[in-house]
Amino acid sequence: MSTCGTLRLATRGSDLAQRQAAIVKEALEDRRCEVQLVEVETRGDQLRDELIHRLGKTGAFVRALDEEFLEDELDGAIHSMKDMPTEQPEELTVAGIPKRASPEDVLISPDGYDLETLPEGARVGTASLRRRAQLLARRSDLDVEPLRGNIDTRIEKLLAPHLQAEHQARLDAKEDEAIESEGENTDGTQTATAGAIDDNLTVDEWFNDLAEIERRAMERTVETEFDAIVLAAAGIERSGFDRHLEYVTLPPRTVAPAPGQGAIAVTALDDSDASEAIHDAVDHRRTRIETTTERVILGTLGGGCIAPIGVYAIVESNFVHVVVQVYSQDGEESVTASRDLSTKQYVKQASAFADDLADRGAAELIDAADTTRDRDVYDE
Repeated sequence: MSTCGTLRLATRGSDLAQRQAAIVKEALEDRRCEVQLVEVETRGDQLRDELIHRLGKTGAFVRALDEEFLEDELDGAIHSMKDMPTEQPEELTVAGIPKRASPEDVLISPDGYDLETLPEGARVGTASLRRRAQLLARRSDLDVEPLRGNIDTRIEKLLAPHLQAEHQARLDAKEDEAIESEGENTDGTQTATAGAIDDNLTVDEWFNDLAEIERRAMERTVETEFDAIVLAAAGIERSGFDRHLEYVTLPPRTVAPAPGQGAIAVTALDDSDASEAIHDAVDHRRTRIETTTERVILGTLGGGCIAPIGVYAIVESNFVHVVVQVYSQDGEESVTASRDLSTKQYVKQASAFADDLADRGAAELIDAADTTRDRDVYDE
């Protein structure tokens, strides 16, 4: 049994990063470890409007955290696994991977659309080359536009025009009702109630019933209106936004997520007491097998965290079922396959699977995406 003591762990300052860090902190404290979370601003946080994907495989949100805990003698760092480069400094190890949250993507739409019912030419927002390619592969008519920012910012940008339009409709309806109460209009006609308002709430009652993120959206000015956006299910669930949004899940066996999506990784110095303590407290074996399989395939293909590649692995009995999808940026070309790997030799077999896909053309698609990524405005 490892000794724990006090662990100082680096984390980003975003709300989602803090919630993920709290999951790790709680698991460690359940093992009677004292945990201090140290907030670190990463280069990715500082970039804002600069294109994060231009950083390539270095990882805009990852390196700064690991460098911080190495330089300042912290004990580790907490990451979203899907953001992590497949190549890590030799002195570091992924000490712990907690049980994975939902790995799939979700399509969020104020009007309740799914991928099939989106209107022709609908505008969909995403910050991912992979998601863009997957959307276009299934619906080439869609207008897929870049959408950046933290998860709450993206949701607010989606909701803002719809909520503002409903608010205006309610104000118009209130004004029309006031006119009706006075009888006919001055021209002798009756005024119809504006907007399709299906409840009896006053404007104030309607506003007070909104969630906090919806109220923030009401105050936002947006230049581009979206019919839907695509985000990771784990992000909206951990942030609590799933209780306030209309969304549909994109099945991971048909729309493969980013490798490691939904998983948290805690890095630490290899063979350190902290590494052992973190592993004992938070590591979930099934999640480690699944995410290791996904990252081995990603690393073997050389895709980094920004390529249009989805990998989904799930342990089923004595096998790891794996789905891999590699696309051209426009979604018109793809190399896709699935395979069952032995849980006893999954690392070796995952690497061989990736080699087979590379020979089938996956490597060429990834190289093409890497060559043109500076001209695009997407990141994972």
